[in-house]
Amino acid sequence: MKIPRIVLAGATSGVGKTSITCSIIYALQKRGFSVQPFKVGPDYIDPSYLSTISKNETYNLDVWLMGKKQVLESFVTHSNSDISIIEGVMGYYDGFEGNSNHASTHHIASITKSPVILILDASKTARSIAATALGFQKFHKNSRIVGIILNKIGSKKHEILCRDALEKTKLPIIGVIPKNPILNLESRHLGLISTYDNKILKNKLEKITKIISESLDVDEILKIIKNPISIPKNKIKTNKKSQVKIAVALDNSFNFYYDDNLNALRRNGASLTFFSPIKNKKIPKCDGLYIGGGFPEILGNDLSKNQQMKKSIKKLSENDFPIYAECGGLMYLTKSITNDKKKYKMVGLIDAETIMTKKMRLNYTKGKLSCKNILSNTLHRFQGHEFHYSQLKSVASDSKFAFDLEIGEGIQNHRDGIIQNNTLASYGHLYFDSSNYAQIFVNNCMNNSRK
Repeated sequence: MKIPRIVLAGATSGVGKTSITCSIIYALQKRGFSVQPFKVGPDYIDPSYLSTISKNETYNLDVWLMGKKQVLESFVTHSNSDISIIEGVMGYYDGFEGNSNHASTHHIASITKSPVILILDASKTARSIAATALGFQKFHKNSRIVGIILNKIGSKKHEILCRDALEKTKLPIIGVIPKNPILNLESRHLGLISTYDNKILKNKLEKITKIISESLDVDEILKIIKNPISIPKNKIKTNKKSQVKIAVALDNSFNFYYDDNLNALRRNGASLTFFSPIKNKKIPKCDGLYIGGGFPEILGNDLSKNQQMKKSIKKLSENDFPIYAECGGLMYLTKSITNDKKKYKMVGLIDAETIMTKKMRLNYTKGKLSCKNILSNTLHRFQGHEFHYSQLKSVASDSKFAFDLEIGEGIQNHRDGIIQNNTLASYGHLYFDSSNYAQIFVNNCMNNSRK
């Protein structure tokens, strides 16, 4: 199967990968091509930018979470546009460990057999930029790097110095982007601010992409993707007939979901209905509840004020209703969230309090299920990830945990996934297609509907 594709990689984090990837998407669309975006790594925010510009859902590609086979399957399944574009994560060779490329952007480029454009921040260098580029070319015997984009060029003279130095790489320069403060995107916590329901940010993003696109060599990009290496086709997966309805929390506080997870639920017989814990007074009629991650602390006051919603969720759990919550969802189910010395009362289902901290907890996770739960009937090993700026305090001593972690911090003492009634709430995020999580959750919802 021939899929025209390209990977955008950075020498480091913060070189402008997201805004430049969005600009390439915009430029290709202006030429009449449809574009399918992908994002390397466990990221929920950058994909919202790519989706805003492409008007297509963005899918994550992460070897740690998904495994090599599932990465390729997801990439092929969702590459239904004229061109697929993959935004990298961190620096090109940064992954799970320092002595291998496992779970890095380079690993994804190798699995998908994609050509790579390397983005370099030229703001504090000139001739030395060639040493950086040559290092990335030669660090791995098959770097897959086929071109360079120079970002934050200070002047025409600066550009000439960089171009002259880079001649020895024999790589084409695909774009030269002038330094411009209006091209900077705001950030929050772990990365950028989500574009979900944010018209001001969406408008700014569209303005930035138009400006940057004028500095790109689109003809050279099209030349690079013209003759893609063939990769195997997938077997077509079909959705089971809808048997249950799962309500999914989706608003400005909760919008961190992998589209593959939502599709896995649909494939296993669930129809999804969406609701807002901020705006809606009650949960829509359903057989199960999924509360994903996000920033509940930012709108803690609004969440706290919606007493009817909080009471209804707690009552559902007390009646053994299937509820799965991740990270922000876990925080929402605790007694309270304290942020900047302000304390907001939450659902109160989980006997613990959430405290926002300045310390970032960002890890791939690995461990074993210590007991059966609404996502699993077996005590198997798993891999996931966690990232948050909060921790749980005053966790009840008799709390029951589902996950024992070898890698990662979890809620307490390397344990994660509090089980309360038929509710599972964890800091960790799971990729549903790495096991039969979606099928088991749907089955639990089905059993609930028959009561």
